[in-house]
Amino acid sequence: VQLQASGGGLVQAGGSLRLSCAASGRAASNYYMGWFRQAPGKEREFVAGINWSGSRKYYEDSVKGRFTISRDNVKNTMYLRMNSLKSEDTAVYYCAATILDGTRMPSDFGSWGQGTQVTVSS
Repeated sequence: VQLQASGGGLVQAGGSLRLSCAASGRAASNYYMGWFRQAPGKEREFVAGINWSGSRKYYEDSVKGRFTISRDNVKNTMYLRMNSLKSEDTAVYYCAATILDGTRMPSDFGSWGQGTQVTVSS
């Protein structure tokens, strides 16, 4: 499956952004998908994940209550709505796909988008 992330940008602290990840390829809607982020000098970390139907969602603790992951399988697109953004949310955000439902390990994801920069100014 091929992935294309978009929607990043510069936003003030407390603001909102919505990231999108367009998927293409065979049975794209069957994959478990996730969002990761990587800040300069840090390892890539799990942010949120969603199963193929959208019935199960997983979040990293620091984004719970602020970020919402969703997907539209008709459009083959996954979203990450980010509210109450903080300076520590600044990173390159990547979308990814895998057949391993519920995983948070970057090494378990075989398909990655190109990344989109999110910068939160304080």
